[in-house]
Amino acid sequence: MKFSGRRFAIGAGLVSVALGALGLWLWTPDKNRAELEARYANAPTDFVEAGGVRLHVRDSGAKDAPAVILLHGFGASLHTWEPWAAPLAEHLRVIRYDLTGAGLTGPDPTGDYTDERAMQLLIALMDRLGIARASIVGHSMGGRVAWRFAAEHPDRVDRLVLVAPDGFASPGFEYDQKPDVPAAMQLMRYVMPKALLRMNLVPAYADPDKLSDDVVTRYHDLMLLPGVRAALLERLGQVVKHDPVAKLASITAPTLLMWGEKDALIPVSNAADYQKVMKNAQLVIFPGVGHIPQEEAPEMSLGAVRTFLVP
Repeated sequence: MKFSGRRFAIGAGLVSVALGALGLWLWTPDKNRAELEARYANAPTDFVEAGGVRLHVRDSGAKDAPAVILLHGFGASLHTWEPWAAPLAEHLRVIRYDLTGAGLTGPDPTGDYTDERAMQLLIALMDRLGIARASIVGHSMGGRVAWRFAAEHPDRVDRLVLVAPDGFASPGFEYDQKPDVPAAMQLMRYVMPKALLRMNLVPAYADPDKLSDDVVTRYHDLMLLPGVRAALLERLGQVVKHDPVAKLASITAPTLLMWGEKDALIPVSNAADYQKVMKNAQLVIFPGVGHIPQEEAPEMSLGAVRTFLVP
């Protein structure tokens, strides 16, 4: 079969148009910061300057009550704790904030997303709010920051709650090595359709039906704050894990480990590694729950953390 040059040119043109249309469909520009703040911040007073960063913070409950600080995981925001915040604030002073490179806090002007920087900012925020000691709750990546903080600053920590914490080596995150961030992930700077984000969030839930459209929209919107996608990639590239056994063994704060039985991201079998070296750790496992129990099973998980934290 013979093809004329004209037919080839038309075919190539149609392919170019199709690829261009696909690119335009997938291209996901940033959203306006002011509009996102109007939607996801309660008030201008939610923003607190600490450590040279304008942090998005929610501070609820009586100011003279025992304090608890909630640290979210990678790609999340302070909103992940919404189902827990109000009930805990009946008894505690509850502080939750968007870590740098996430939520409405946005990028760190220093470009530093290491755990050391995260702990520096946590101390700066506690000092700014006049909190000498607090219980620390951390989920996933925030769990790693939480247990490192408890190990390195025991004088600032009352109790420790670790929700499916990160810390031990895993494929792609070996000890004492910077991870190789796949080149394809760089595309997220420009391409982040909501449907693709939902596909990436689904594995964090044992029951995908619990992942509502509103929650997906919130995750998607906050990832489109200017600079956040680049910051998330920077954070991934700056993670250097070290064997955690010595630090975990040094923690003296009473510790509650919380895990979803169906966690597909950091499996519940990892809990044994923590219990083996942590002297004061107890474990609660939530049946039929995935990686984010505070979102997927808020009532079940709240009961355990409230019993542990409330005097």
